[in-house]
Amino acid sequence: MCIPGTAMSRYINFYTDFAFKKIFGTEANKDLLISFLNCLLELKDGKEITDLTYMNSEQLGESASERRAIYDVYCKTAAGERFIVEMQKAEQDHFIDRSIYYSSFAIREQSQKGAVDRKLWDYSLSPVYVVGILNFEMDEMMERADKVMTRVKLKDDENRDFSDKLNFIFLEMPKFRKVETELETLMDKWLYVIKNLYQLESKPASLTEGIFRKLFDVAEIAAFTKEERYDYEESLKNFRDLYNTISTAEKKGRAEGRAEGRAEGEKEERLRNAKNFKQLGVDLETIAKATGLSVEEIVKL
Repeated sequence: MCIPGTAMSRYINFYTDFAFKKIFGTEANKDLLISFLNCLLELKDGKEITDLTYMNSEQLGESASERRAIYDVYCKTAAGERFIVEMQKAEQDHFIDRSIYYSSFAIREQSQKGAVDRKLWDYSLSPVYVVGILNFEMDEMMERADKVMTRVKLKDDENRDFSDKLNFIFLEMPKFRKVETELETLMDKWLYVIKNLYQLESKPASLTEGIFRKLFDVAEIAAFTKEERYDYEESLKNFRDLYNTISTAEKKGRAEGRAEGRAEGEKEERLRNAKNFKQLGVDLETIAKATGLSVEEIVKL
């Protein structure tokens, strides 16, 4: 997990709610999100996203009792493509199921246009993309240890494209380990900035693109208003609290694991000793007193 920034950092921590919304979720900075999405989808040769519209990030269920969805950023292109962009700061149970559930709102809301246009909706859908920037490793398999990006789409049982209307892209940021001198692509540069922004002292020389010049201007804490500085400090505090909670839980888990390991090792040693005593003909009651095992356990050896 990314280490939180400090009061001495020059730039904001991308993983905080404040930073994520400021950089990717505001009208004034939507060119940053457009650049990121074009890069992520590898759009070029006239197919690039040129503009987008931010949409209501809170999606309500059809009834008061139905669970709602609140996106970090939700936007739509001129062609109607929907993008749900989420920063996931910590691992959670059923994360993939949650992502699928969130996508359902962006699909379902498309049926509502019929009521507006006074026309019968024919089930034609625009593509939906769920983009997850993850501050944890979703897949820890050794063969995927360095695979930062995972793309998921609908395929048939022969691995042929079934539909392009539902797409998931997950970026596992802890797996991105390139240093500045190793950055080759624009995507490399975006990932490097997202992961390292809070600990940089100036814009890296290799980030020559104008979009990064704007990003660093937007992210510089010294340029914030008093209200922005307060909001960022609150967001950073919340992120630190989350980081400390997870760190404490991990340490406790490791300690408990070591204790369980010692207990298991001691039990195995008692079983081995009991078996040896039994082979030597020592009576069961004596073995039980010497090893702390029950007579029933010894009989089974």
